[in-house]
Amino acid sequence: MAEARPAQEAAKDANKAGNATTGPLSPAIVVLFAVACGLSVANIYFAQPLLDTMAQDLSITPAVIGGVVTLTQVGYAFGLILIVPLGDLWDRRKLIVGQTVLSAAALAVVGTAPNAAVLLFGMVLVGLLAVVIQVLVAYAATLAAPAARGRTIGTVTSGVVSGILLARFAAGALADLGGWRVVYLTSAALTLVLAALLARALPRHQPQAMTGSSYARLLRSTVALLVEEPVLRERAVFALLIFASFSAFWSSVVLPLASPPLSLSHTTIGMLGIAGLAGALAARNSGRLADRGWAQRTTGLSLMLMLAGWIPIACLDSSLWLVLAGVVMIDFAVQAVHVTNQSLIVATRPDAPSRLIGAYMVFYSIGSGLGAIGSTMAYAATGWIGVCVLGAAISACALLYWVVVVSRTPVPAGEAVQPVIASAAKQSIPPHMRNDGLLRRLRSSQ
Repeated sequence: MAEARPAQEAAKDANKAGNATTGPLSPAIVVLFAVACGLSVANIYFAQPLLDTMAQDLSITPAVIGGVVTLTQVGYAFGLILIVPLGDLWDRRKLIVGQTVLSAAALAVVGTAPNAAVLLFGMVLVGLLAVVIQVLVAYAATLAAPAARGRTIGTVTSGVVSGILLARFAAGALADLGGWRVVYLTSAALTLVLAALLARALPRHQPQAMTGSSYARLLRSTVALLVEEPVLRERAVFALLIFASFSAFWSSVVLPLASPPLSLSHTTIGMLGIAGLAGALAARNSGRLADRGWAQRTTGLSLMLMLAGWIPIACLDSSLWLVLAGVVMIDFAVQAVHVTNQSLIVATRPDAPSRLIGAYMVFYSIGSGLGAIGSTMAYAATGWIGVCVLGAAISACALLYWVVVVSRTPVPAGEAVQPVIASAAKQSIPPHMRNDGLLRRLRSSQ
């Protein structure tokens, strides 16, 4: 028993580092986190329905205007790697508020851009700073009580999906009223208001696990987490696959809907996001299932639903109502798996939420990009049925991966007591006395 004390004391210290807070999260602050995530992610997607008007206003060729979306995603990818891990090094309140203020400035640059060069530069900054979303998610996971972590992540990430799905509709409506610049200037003003609210609501001090470490060591430790944590690797693969399927639909659905015989308006097409929003919001409670230890069941059932959702979506030529049903199914499934993924990876290492979320979201970004490219190529080659086959094949791969690899692996409930003890014990035991195999079994035996 005496030998166990150092490990228990180290576990207690690790838990304090990962969950230091001024008190439990109130529902109002959780909603504020969700709204902040929704507005931040919407800034990335506002451009998609506005590319034509941007090109006309600034005399940009079609080949160049496509770079608006590409460079935004490039900035976002760099932000995931270079900025998000800072949440484990710096005071998260200052980092979040600083990013939000700079985001407002970047949006103002885009909204007042006099030429293509300034526009593209501004969009890189918008993407780079939009990763405040992941810092917010990691912060919310840290502030939440361990038993409520999954529920909190579910609510906060519902704001992310809501922002993605509603951005196109909001951008189209505002552009119809005052042009594309109004979209970005309005968002800049709202973002400044949001920064003030966050500065007032967030705790004023949050001790970080890596305070005092160098930035280079921080980045190296992020890569090390991918090597050390099997749950992170497994859930990163799920992120790549589910968002590839998700992006395959949303990146290409405008093509058949805007073409004859349907020839729907951009506003009408944007309304499709509202149907997806219903499914995404319904899935926010999946975090509660992860808290109760039902993460694997939630993952498997959601992946089955995602695969089945492509069947009604393939009936686009015969019934838009079936497409709407498929949209709800897919968006519900993606959100459920996404929330479960983040709940599980944060539970493995509560002392490193920002690095875990940042590493995980890199795979999300890769999957989204591959899905978008693959779906447009499939549509060009075989039409809408080709897109549906591609999306269903990706969904089937995700389900097969779950059946073969993950369904046999025990996963901890939301409190994740043993992983913390195992991690802390490993740090407290001299290298020559460690039994890494035993520690790994301790971490996975929930």
